[in-house]
Amino acid sequence: MRNLLLTMRFDGSAYHGWQVQKNAVTVQETLQDAIEKALGRRENVTGCSRTDAGVHANMYCCNFRTESKKGCETVVRALNAWLPRDIGVYDCREAPEDFHARYSCVSKEYRYVIWNSPYKNPFYQNRALHLKAPLLDADMLNEEAARFVGTFDYKAFASTGHSVVDTVRTVTACRVERLGDEVIFTVRADGFLYNMVRIMAGTLLDAARGGIAGGEIRDIILSGDRGRAGATAQACGLYLNRVNYEL
Repeated sequence: MRNLLLTMRFDGSAYHGWQVQKNAVTVQETLQDAIEKALGRRENVTGCSRTDAGVHANMYCCNFRTESKKGCETVVRALNAWLPRDIGVYDCREAPEDFHARYSCVSKEYRYVIWNSPYKNPFYQNRALHLKAPLLDADMLNEEAARFVGTFDYKAFASTGHSVVDTVRTVTACRVERLGDEVIFTVRADGFLYNMVRIMAGTLLDAARGGIAGGEIRDIILSGDRGRAGATAQACGLYLNRVNYEL
């Protein structure tokens, strides 16, 4: 039995997240459909993360076990022939028997994209948060974002009602940059809580509007109070950008 690691990217606009759901189209189900058609047998696929409805991925990793003898490059071509245009596999490799796409992951990087312009951009429809005003001060937000870096209990940045017991995470990098009318918030950590990145993005937006004082983000983290953090930013701007393994 082979353990194959797939790397893919997808536009999540048409999907209700990664995980299979009743009465909803998901990325996992769509991929499993393609595997069944390409390899002749439906396989259970394990994903690196549970993305929400409307969330995208520049790099998403998953693994599945198969008895197929097809080479990795053939698997990539066969899957892409059956997958819809908004999902694409770009790598396949043999993984160790004990490899698990989620639990073997050592870190992930997310990006939150904001189209910061008074004019809409049709190419960013459902692919970025359109913020007409205010004009965001990326340098100021970059200074605020740096306060997220460290090992802390991020309970204040998890959706209420979550079932995770251990809410301590280590954020290793966090920055905000402007590229023309595009403002990008990037964060890397050893793991993330449910809606953590979207709440972080919403908190930075509150800081931009003056709803959160400069330097207050660290106090919000230490408080553990979800009510002090910002609103959960819309899903359309969120991208799983990179997944790292020790392979």
